[in-house]
Amino acid sequence: MRIKVLVAAMAITLSACSSIPQSDELNTYPVVSKESIQAAEELNQVVEQYFDQSLALNPVYATFVGESRYNDKFSDPINQESTARQLSFEEYFLKRIERIDPSLLEGQDLLSYQVFKLAREEAIKGFEFENHLMPISQIGGAHTVFSTLGAGGNAQPFETVQDFEDFEKRSIGFAVYMESAVDAMKEGMQKNIVLPRVLAVKVLPQLQAHLVDDVEQSLFWGPIRALDENKTLTQSEKDAITAKHKETITKVIIPAYKATYEFMLNEYLPNTRETFGISELPNGKAWYEYEISTNTTLPLTAQEIHRFGLKEVARILEEMNKVREQVNFSGDLPAFFEHLKESDEFYFDSADELIAGYTDIKKDINARVGQLFNVFPKADYEVRAVESYLAASAAGASYQPPAPDGSRPGIFYINTHNLKAQPKFLMETLSIHEAAPGHHFQIAIQQEVESLPKFRKFGGYTVFAEGWALYAESLGKEMGLFTDPYMWYGRLVDEQLRAMRLVVDTGLHAMGWSREKAIEYIIANSSMAESDVVSEVERYISWPGQALAYKTGERKIRELRNLASRKLGDKFDIKEFHTQILIDGALPMPVLEQKIKRWIKEEQKS
Repeated sequence: MRIKVLVAAMAITLSACSSIPQSDELNTYPVVSKESIQAAEELNQVVEQYFDQSLALNPVYATFVGESRYNDKFSDPINQESTARQLSFEEYFLKRIERIDPSLLEGQDLLSYQVFKLAREEAIKGFEFENHLMPISQIGGAHTVFSTLGAGGNAQPFETVQDFEDFEKRSIGFAVYMESAVDAMKEGMQKNIVLPRVLAVKVLPQLQAHLVDDVEQSLFWGPIRALDENKTLTQSEKDAITAKHKETITKVIIPAYKATYEFMLNEYLPNTRETFGISELPNGKAWYEYEISTNTTLPLTAQEIHRFGLKEVARILEEMNKVREQVNFSGDLPAFFEHLKESDEFYFDSADELIAGYTDIKKDINARVGQLFNVFPKADYEVRAVESYLAASAAGASYQPPAPDGSRPGIFYINTHNLKAQPKFLMETLSIHEAAPGHHFQIAIQQEVESLPKFRKFGGYTVFAEGWALYAESLGKEMGLFTDPYMWYGRLVDEQLRAMRLVVDTGLHAMGWSREKAIEYIIANSSMAESDVVSEVERYISWPGQALAYKTGERKIRELRNLASRKLGDKFDIKEFHTQILIDGALPMPVLEQKIKRWIKEEQKS
């Protein structure tokens, strides 16, 4: 019996040995050296330490990514000490990453090295420009971020006694920060680094909205209203929380907004500038070149981008004219634009109808994305209207990522302030861009990929995120959408907006365009509502270079898809290509290009 067992064991062993490579075959398997393992370990240590330590410097960011340790803190005051500390932080980690030999890395480790090193270099270069002297604008800043947190229902939790105590302490930090923001703007006035007057005027109502006489009418009273539904707190705890929260709003929050409002109205506004481009500021030409570089991650000049934009605007106008002919509109293209702006059939009568319409489109798109994707986010998203106090100067639509722990879905915000700025023919396109398979897919998947280091999970590149979202729009026809010619026109409208951005952003910041010229250019080449055009142009003035990311990113992703399709032929799988774009999170375009080319070579071998 024992002999039989031994024989059987030998048979199994020999059978297993038959599948083991011989010595000459072993040479085809890469050997991971000790040095490579050490390099990967050092890299992981560096990037994880950077992320963890960066949360202390950016406590509000920490809250948004689900890290609660710093929920009681706000950003450091703006001063020389905090600026020096931030610069030193970036320089320290750049030196550490430079000690690692990238030739010893591969896969995710190589991507992390490339992304991390480039990000540190860009951050350090950014300290050459005194952006901190214009800390708030109509498109955002501490004043809007803090109110978003304090309203409840967002990243800042308001469930326990500790949560409310954290927010009270954070409120004090906010007040201190706003004092430093005023000091920074005073320094900006001395150095002629100030907002254009037209933008500063738009900040005033955002601040004034919080100067209420009745505390219960404050946006910050939201968490107290929600206490009625809280089942874990006792009534005595709720009473104590309510009293303390009222005191915080009255004695800390409102005075902080009031002091900032009065400063901007009485001191800052008279000293703002009549010019619009960043190139008009000290060191402005180099500043704009930096913004182009960081927002596109590509070696492009303002002149190149401007020419590309003009060419795209002309091409898309031709496509729009084809739609005009298809729907048998008898007038010319400008008349068609006017028809689309003025005809009630293209607009909803109420904000509720608009939100419901987008909710229906969400269901339709969700049923189609499986045609082009094999990777999907676990998190869902919901459609909401933009908060009323922000609506007047907010974008037409935006996206807020889900909570990393899954406790809060993504949010697709629609601005219902002006229903004539939200045409029905834009709905399919806008939903694709902001939600699925645009921003929601890209950002939610990035947060959910377990193998990504945290700095990549919660980091990003505008050119990747916005380039992907615009590329996603172009997939609409492939998913069976845009069958209605007006919906296809809506796709062209959105693409035209991105093309016009290339022209207008470079025009404003590199070619001396006025606000009025930029507005006239967009009106002449689109059917956008004038209120929307004004908001867009003022956004570009306030946020130089950001608007360049959409079209340049989309162009690069489309180039990579065409390259992969051409090189792989019958082996090309569109679902797998999209997985390769999304699965490693946001990457600078040069890094993404290198990665896709490596993937193509691997696919050719298989």
